[in-house]
Amino acid sequence: MTATITVISIYLFMSLVCFVLFFIDKKRSEANGWRIGEYYLHLVELLGGWPGALLGQKFIRHKTKKTSYKIILWLIILVHIILWGYFIYGLSTKFWW
Repeated sequence: MTATITVISIYLFMSLVCFVLFFIDKKRSEANGWRIGEYYLHLVELLGGWPGALLGQKFIRHKTKKTSYKIILWLIILVHIILWGYFIYGLSTKFWW
């Protein structure tokens, strides 16, 4: 149970960080200020913040048009899905395929 709470806490915290970074980057883009690099946004998404990125796209309307950004975001989500599939299904059967 402790591991589950830890994983959920990490996802929630990183999602909040990612959402805030999206908000800051959106405000800076509107003001033509210094921007947060996509590398850092993707790093936070990879570390568990991808739900916050999806919420940022929906509610802040940021990073919704750049196709290359969206492709990398969805690849990160796919990596998470594959890893969770392995941990949930693969470890329970000792084989994944």
